[in-house]
Amino acid sequence: MEVILSSNDYDAELAERDGWVNRAIPQRELAEFVSALAHRLANFPEAGPVGIKRRINDVSLAPVADVRTDAALFQQTIREPRAQARTGELLEGGMQTRGELERDFGPALGRLKS
Repeated sequence: MEVILSSNDYDAELAERDGWVNRAIPQRELAEFVSALAHRLANFPEAGPVGIKRRINDVSLAPVADVRTDAALFQQTIREPRAQARTGELLEGGMQTRGELERDFGPALGRLKS
């Protein structure tokens, strides 16, 4: 609940420690790691990864009806006048740019006036 409701950003170390990711890799090592993993996986018989991905999706993806419900709730929420005002304030403050607001989004939400 804290993660969803607070809109805070969390660094890689916390995400790894809390089990949200299986590892945190420094940026300077990421390209080499991804390349090596991709080459390794490319050598597996195709049926293995395809079957594993299908099974993971079967047990972890929400049913389509739930996704549609979430989308409808989101659409309803962003149409509310207060949400519109807050979005306008965020856009004026630099949301969807490469500015400071995007790098510090959680605390920026806490400073909103509307």
